[in-house]
Amino acid sequence: MTVNAVRRPTSLTAELLEGLVQRVPGTTGNTWKLTEVYTGDLLVELPQSSETDIGQAFADARAAQQVWASWPLKKRLRVLKKFHALVIKNQLLIIDVIQAESGKNRRMAFEESCDVPMGTSHYLKRAPSLLKDRKHAGPVPFLSHSTEVRRPKGVVAIIAPWNFPFATGISDTIPALIAGNGVVLKPDNKTALSPLLGVRLLEKAGMPPGLVQVVCGEGPDVGEPMLANADYVMFTGSTATGRIIGELAGKNLIGCCLELGGKNPMLVLEDADVDEAVHAALFGGFGNSGQICMHIERMYVHDSIYDEFRDKFVGATEALNIGASYDFGPDLGSLVSVDHRDRVAAHVEDARAKGATVLTGGQARPDLGPAFYEPTILEGVTQEMLAGSTETFGPVVGLYRFGSEDEAIAFANDTSYGLNASVWTTDLERAQSVARRIDSGNVNINDILATAFASKGTPSGGLKQSGVGARHGDQGLLKYTDAQNIAVLKKQVMEPQGTQTYDAYARQTRLSLKLMRKLRLR
Repeated sequence: MTVNAVRRPTSLTAELLEGLVQRVPGTTGNTWKLTEVYTGDLLVELPQSSETDIGQAFADARAAQQVWASWPLKKRLRVLKKFHALVIKNQLLIIDVIQAESGKNRRMAFEESCDVPMGTSHYLKRAPSLLKDRKHAGPVPFLSHSTEVRRPKGVVAIIAPWNFPFATGISDTIPALIAGNGVVLKPDNKTALSPLLGVRLLEKAGMPPGLVQVVCGEGPDVGEPMLANADYVMFTGSTATGRIIGELAGKNLIGCCLELGGKNPMLVLEDADVDEAVHAALFGGFGNSGQICMHIERMYVHDSIYDEFRDKFVGATEALNIGASYDFGPDLGSLVSVDHRDRVAAHVEDARAKGATVLTGGQARPDLGPAFYEPTILEGVTQEMLAGSTETFGPVVGLYRFGSEDEAIAFANDTSYGLNASVWTTDLERAQSVARRIDSGNVNINDILATAFASKGTPSGGLKQSGVGARHGDQGLLKYTDAQNIAVLKKQVMEPQGTQTYDAYARQTRLSLKLMRKLRLR
């Protein structure tokens, strides 16, 4: 494990950073000191938004949304096509910003930056079909019909987390915009710069000014006024906070989509390719320094290959290059903050104190930067330990043995979470069978998470305490719309005609119901 010297990119000028945060309303005068994670040095002071600021942001977004929603879909899509090109053109700058604010290694920053054009491209292609009017049969064949019309919700609140601020903040904004909505986006204070850069690019692409507003502040201060003004909320974050968001959404009678925590399992069956599984486990446990909602924290390995897997996994982990660098050298970067580093360390120390064995890692690395922590592998983790039952959200995994397929599935499902799972075997038919028995919104076969999450045509969400609703797929766009039913009756025939009695009308109706079923008209 080596130390890398830190040289901040010349692209991150004071002019750029101060220009980005000027977009954030902050009449209170309070600011958040947004720092470079690798060094702890100040990047810029971020304004903090008051309740009044938030109310005004929604009012401004609502005014711009009236204009945006009046545009034909083709015109809105032209803006998003330009935005797609601008993201790719400015991708290196985006990566620099993501790294500076989050501390992640460059590989993860690059992959995060790719999510936005991938999602945008999918919905550019899919939106015309999803948002067009759809004609349906009415109650009386030939004499009635209804039309399903998709209307934008209005102004959507998007609350984005710190672990993937650009991917979640902007990728969730895109389908809301395509559907005709305005957006008020609240990124985490620690990682507000990349979403602000994304909004700048949207306006450069031709989005009406004010359509996407960005407000900043601590969750307890800004969450309630945001939901009091919003027509829908998209939230990504912890299960505990998700419950609060869900309660506020219910109180205000608005819809919500919540992608929450996970304690995700990896099952390595006896016929798996051990070398491939070990290689994947490095990303599964330690990608983004373990700060991925869908990353693996529990690894279940069949008895017959457990020792081989463990020894190779420990060796490969100890060979990882950890460091602070704005190039593609390091395999792992930093945790997002010193506070989060301390939380991760507390989980490891709790496990150690209660009898778990640290096979490798288990130490902070202040020699690399303020918030670095070694990739850590534990054995003997139990449900009584924090690392055994709650989401650690760091580079810490537990190894477990299993003897049978049924036992592995039972272990995988022994959690209140259900966001992601990974199954490793050379028998794909068997893998499909195992996957369908795991209580998880996403299951990857011979992969960790990318295949599921990058399949933009398929909904991705959590089961149990891991969330409500989904992003991606048709659902990921339609959730930002309301369905309006416009029905037409061409002739007044849904009542007795002339001198016909209601008894006769009822007999006729019963006969019609039978006939329509037989002819498959209804």
